[in-house]
Amino acid sequence: MKDLNFLVSLTTADNDYQAEQALAAEKAARRLGVNIEIVYADNDAVSQSQQILKRIQTSSQRPDAILLEPVSVTAMPQVARAALAANVGWVVLNAYPGYVTEMRNGYRAPLCAITSDHEEIGRIQGRQIGALLPNGGCVLHIQGPSGSSAASERTSGALQTKPSNIQFRSLKGQWTEASSFKAVSSWVSLSTSRDTRIDAIAAQDDSMAIGARRAFEACAKADEQKRLLALPFLGCDGLPETGQSWVRNGLLRATVFVPPNTDLALQVLVESLRNGTQPAERTFTTPQSFPSLAELSLKKSATTGF
Repeated sequence: MKDLNFLVSLTTADNDYQAEQALAAEKAARRLGVNIEIVYADNDAVSQSQQILKRIQTSSQRPDAILLEPVSVTAMPQVARAALAANVGWVVLNAYPGYVTEMRNGYRAPLCAITSDHEEIGRIQGRQIGALLPNGGCVLHIQGPSGSSAASERTSGALQTKPSNIQFRSLKGQWTEASSFKAVSSWVSLSTSRDTRIDAIAAQDDSMAIGARRAFEACAKADEQKRLLALPFLGCDGLPETGQSWVRNGLLRATVFVPPNTDLALQVLVESLRNGTQPAERTFTTPQSFPSLAELSLKKSATTGF
């Protein structure tokens, strides 16, 4: 049996979750005895499509399948169709575009989505906010980019579970510390920000939560800086070396652990290609609160008397 070759297309190298996705793929490739190439799109959808099309259209570089973490909300249906027409498998990571259902019956190559449950990630963060702010308040909510289905689903989930006495003030980032630093710094500089009392900071990504902390350190006035930095900061992704570590050392109050899924995607593709079968159309990974919601409530009660 010939060696299997896979292309893993990730959004950016400047993000801890994407770095963990790459690491998980490398470990799984060694375990499964397959070859992978990892490329990054620098959060540019055009660049991502060009990188992938080049591999599809060049026979010597054509992989057996592509694992795509899409930059754009559409997840590039035309590029997916080109891959499948060339008998190249296609797995969408952390998104579930409608074309997955539409195209599965038209091609022999494996096609599926393997995704984190983004609404549940948002629901967990909404519950964390409720545990930390039992008397209500205002949360600076730092979301992912407007074109991201993961960002919109995480927002939808958080709105489902946050208590009604908690209001959001929303900013947009690009899943990076630098983008959050820029967005929060700009917000701090506005006169309207001084009229808004923030009680917590909830970011849809751990690195963006850290970017918000850096912005307060750099830009907030001295009389307000101490109060802002003492507020609870919440993130998502919760990887052991970053998010979970930041919770333990006090930079974050809580995060949501989102397991990487490139390893699962490779496992699914290898089985599909070797057995000649289509994988399940969609597979979810399961997020978890870190620390648990029970622990978070107990810690809050112990420190505030609620």
